[in-house]
Amino acid sequence: MGDLNTANPTVEVKKYDVKTRTIVFMIFCICAAGCYGIEGMIPSSGPGLTLLLLMIIPFVWGLPMALASAELGAAKPVEGGYYKWIQESLGEFWGFQAGWWKSIANYIDGSVYVVLAGTYFSIMTGVSGPLLYLFKVALILVFVWINLRGIKESGKVGNAIGIIILAMFALIAVVGFANAKYNPFEPLSVPGESWLTSIGGGLAIGIWLYSGYEAMSAISGEVKDPRIIPRATLIAVPMIALSYILPTAAGLASVGQWENWQEGVDGTVVGYGTVLSQFLAGGGIWIIAFGIVAILAQCSIYNSWMTAGTRVLFAMSDDNLAPKFIHKVNKKYGVPYIPVIIMAGVNMALCLVESFTIILVTEVLLIIAMQCLLFITMMVTRKKEPGLNRPIRVPGPKAFIYVFFTIPIFVGVAGYLLNGTDYFFGGLIALISGPIMYFVFKRVYGGLAVSDPGKHPVNPITKLASGDMFRYAGFFLILLALGVMGGLFLPFYEGSWGPEYYLDVYGADVFQMMINGIWALAGIGAIGAVCFFFVGRKLEKPEAGRL
Repeated sequence: MGDLNTANPTVEVKKYDVKTRTIVFMIFCICAAGCYGIEGMIPSSGPGLTLLLLMIIPFVWGLPMALASAELGAAKPVEGGYYKWIQESLGEFWGFQAGWWKSIANYIDGSVYVVLAGTYFSIMTGVSGPLLYLFKVALILVFVWINLRGIKESGKVGNAIGIIILAMFALIAVVGFANAKYNPFEPLSVPGESWLTSIGGGLAIGIWLYSGYEAMSAISGEVKDPRIIPRATLIAVPMIALSYILPTAAGLASVGQWENWQEGVDGTVVGYGTVLSQFLAGGGIWIIAFGIVAILAQCSIYNSWMTAGTRVLFAMSDDNLAPKFIHKVNKKYGVPYIPVIIMAGVNMALCLVESFTIILVTEVLLIIAMQCLLFITMMVTRKKEPGLNRPIRVPGPKAFIYVFFTIPIFVGVAGYLLNGTDYFFGGLIALISGPIMYFVFKRVYGGLAVSDPGKHPVNPITKLASGDMFRYAGFFLILLALGVMGGLFLPFYEGSWGPEYYLDVYGADVFQMMINGIWALAGIGAIGAVCFFFVGRKLEKPEAGRL
């Protein structure tokens, strides 16, 4: 396993005997936990295109992510998972970017699911204000308690709630198809809108829905037989796709009204709950049941992210790339408890925020960027380690492997571009935080050179890893490319309606300001790429920039 043999945590986590089905349901809870979110795709993309996207995106995004995670996870089971794989294949700099970007996104995401659970609870009970905040805090504390008792306990919660969620949406599928009277694929797209706009309305959501398969790899060091994680990943892929496609098709075929679908848990909203309330005896009682399951679904996602989403920060601390106080485990349960407590604190603070729009715009690119690094890692590992023992191996010749794992990179960039100017601009700003924090943490804590200076030499002038000047140049070149793409495409894509839309969303005419900001970031990318390249030519050895 190369470097990963020496990368296991120096502070030992406890290993639990976890069953494959437990990991399957934890992956299900992270990636899906029901069809929540698809309601927004239907009126923005059209019913037919929504179903097509739900069928196509698994093959160009979700399946490559799952297969990369399965192959690398079976070959290199280690605490920190994808962070360690990227680090070994692409270097300390890019490994840090992946770990930092995804950790920030995970901590923000956790807050989103607590807020959604609170929103559903408020709709159903009328509770608001301080009492609603106390409900959110209580949820956070419950799942902190569960997670501090180890992955086996959090897995039991995922199992129980996952079965309830699957049962609810299976019932929706059965009832919907039994009462079908509409063609769920008609109309194919939104009448009067271009195909580009219709696809843009659903692609980013679809990518989001099929993301997260790599997350459970981060707990490999806490599972007695880590080989069950890649096996569970391959089982979860078709299960998740069917859990999206079948209830959505059944709902559209029975209820229709595709233009009125929206998220919600009351009788005034058209959605998945309508299938049960309209066609089963009891009517409104099924809306209440659906609302309860909606709350449980958000809790299950939060529980799973608190388990898997906190381990990378622990692994980064073990690598001397994050504060050392993070690298502690609970003596009784062997759980990395500091990252869990940090997540809880961040979530409690963010639950006080009135609107998540500004926060959310910063994280979408962080997730896509990390996952693109994983696809690149898959290809680089095949090239660098052809003889590596791979208990699970993606079949096909070398050319197929490169094409198969390159396509989702283009899909990710397209989804990011089509997600909107605010997400694009905010994401670029968030992206820059990675190189900044790497410089700080590497200089303060020393990084991998502390444990093995021979294998991970430091440039005596820059105090960074040998070759990092070229890696910084590469980052800024990517920033330049993204900035130019966004600066050229977004005015064309949103120019006719963007100013009015962003005025309504943000209360100010910020569209042109964001476009100008994107071009400014492209300029920073150009300057940074040139400067770091020539500094690297002066300060680095010629071979230092190689992966």
